[in-house]
Amino acid sequence: MDLTTYAIPAFVLLLAVEILAYRFAPDDEQRGYTAKDTATSLSMGLGSIAANLGWGVLAALAWVGGYHLTPLDVPGTWWGWALAVLAVDFFYYWEHRAMHEIRLLWASHVVHHSSRHYNLSTALRQSWTGAHHLVFMLPVALLGFSPAMVFTAYSVNLLYQFWIHTERIHTLGKPIEYVFNTPSHHRVHHGSNRQYLDRNYGGILIVWDRLFRSFEPEGERVDYGLTKNIATYNPLRVAFHEYRAIGHDVRHATGWRERFGRVFRGPGWSPAPTTATAPAATAEAAA
Repeated sequence: MDLTTYAIPAFVLLLAVEILAYRFAPDDEQRGYTAKDTATSLSMGLGSIAANLGWGVLAALAWVGGYHLTPLDVPGTWWGWALAVLAVDFFYYWEHRAMHEIRLLWASHVVHHSSRHYNLSTALRQSWTGAHHLVFMLPVALLGFSPAMVFTAYSVNLLYQFWIHTERIHTLGKPIEYVFNTPSHHRVHHGSNRQYLDRNYGGILIVWDRLFRSFEPEGERVDYGLTKNIATYNPLRVAFHEYRAIGHDVRHATGWRERFGRVFRGPGWSPAPTTATAPAATAEAAA
């Protein structure tokens, strides 16, 4: 069950509450809302709902197949559902991490990081090409969780992450901040500051980041957005600009190694300069 669709009225209500909070209790250190940015985020969210109708069918087929292949079967008891949420959150961590470390997946996820604002509308700025969760959630089905449990647990994960896209909540108590993903932790994840890049991938729990050494606490003020921001509010360009950049880099690559790297290495990867070009590159860097 995709709970996020049913939660749309709640999303709209909470957005209105946050906008009013900025109106009547402004904070000069917070960026708040702008009409164009918010309209783009909402457009991306509506497009994502439409696109996920197709991706959801493919995911359902894959998870049904995996569930019927495995001899395992987790019952739909309260503890079975709790394990489903935990399992989905664990594999979501690795899905999210892969989206930052593999450029082809980053081309989909970059949409969510493209806003230079951080508010509840940013949570709705979602990709239109989200087929990757089909693969990363397949192990959950192979562990014996029914497709309905996988879908619902994944929806719970996404619903949880809505409220952490805000600057209006500073920090919570230490026990909560240590275990759960919070607005403070997720602000770091959306930062383009050097020390914040590729940190805090967790969905519901932040303990995965602590365990796998990708955690970074919030320190200096967060600069939201990309290391190279895109100057557009056009939803089509926001959705597909990185795929276009990949195509450009692949067409101009000098060999298959570079072509592979441009697609499957990290977003900032570039081939090492050859012996012939190294002196020129060194001189350019010095300049």
